[in-house]
Amino acid sequence: MEGDERKRVLVVGGSGYLGQHLLAALGSASASAGDGDVDVAFTHHRDAAPRQLLDALPGIRAFRVDLRSGEGLEAISASFGQPHVIVNCAAISVPRACETDPAAAMATNVPSSLVNWSLSFGNDKSLLIHLSTDQVYEGVKSFYKEEDEMLPVNMYGKSKVAAEKFITEKCSNYAILRSSIIYGPQTISPVDKSPYSVDG
Repeated sequence: MEGDERKRVLVVGGSGYLGQHLLAALGSASASAGDGDVDVAFTHHRDAAPRQLLDALPGIRAFRVDLRSGEGLEAISASFGQPHVIVNCAAISVPRACETDPAAAMATNVPSSLVNWSLSFGNDKSLLIHLSTDQVYEGVKSFYKEEDEMLPVNMYGKSKVAAEKFITEKCSNYAILRSSIIYGPQTISPVDKSPYSVDG
């Protein structure tokens, strides 16, 4: 990745709620800069990317990826290249769904295939921004600091602790964001809010 090449941003879980808002912002910023100097792509887990999203953001590329197995990541390598920034928004984020199927929660929420793929480029030039949660904490006080002990009380929190540990042990170029509740306006393509949905 050379200094004068176009920057590449990959939004993992781009068909989910946060992912769609991030894609819309990236698409808008790129459009306002003319041709822009950023190429944007996103992953989705269903058979086809949401048509409304593709129509609204025509310059953004979509890739079907199964994060549990890593299937589809090599297609990104082949036609998009190594991303400069990877934003991981994908998750099974409904606590009840994680309790119902802990194995699926761990397989989806711990981004082992994504991290291993990013490391396969043989350098640390891809910044991984990983979305975590405040549910890594016990939840008995109002404000937590980064260095406070992580004591998750549910499977969602446990899966996010495991994800953070995996990333910090394997990666050298990363940022972890521990969010609380994410809310806002409707997305371009409606997002399933059922208790068993996968974001992105």
